[in-house]
Amino acid sequence: MATTDDISQIERLSPVSLAYIGDAVYELYVRHNLLMPPKRISDYHHQVVAQVRAESQARNLKILLPDLNEKEQEIVRRGRNAAISKPRRLSISIYQQASSLETLIGYLYLTDRARLQDLLTKLDFS
Repeated sequence: MATTDDISQIERLSPVSLAYIGDAVYELYVRHNLLMPPKRISDYHHQVVAQVRAESQARNLKILLPDLNEKEQEIVRRGRNAAISKPRRLSISIYQQASSLETLIGYLYLTDRARLQDLLTKLDFS
């Protein structure tokens, strides 16, 4: 768990910075959870890509929302509000939700990994 001083520094990070680390953490978590049973690399790749797509991330955020505390909901709002541009293939709403999830994951990875693990175990990657 991060110290109070660490948390105050982390809270000064932009939502884009938190989403940057959150994206990497999320993909590693998905890869780890899909590792067993052993498969061909191409099968791993297809399964991981399906889970880290913005549409899947938006769906997973909706699953987690009821379990978020007030601070976590604020982080999600910050992430949503920071996502102003969008890729061509997505609606802005889906992109904002996916960015919000990545922002939350980045924040929790830096401040409270036990809480992050608790939330991520609520998601089904099978």
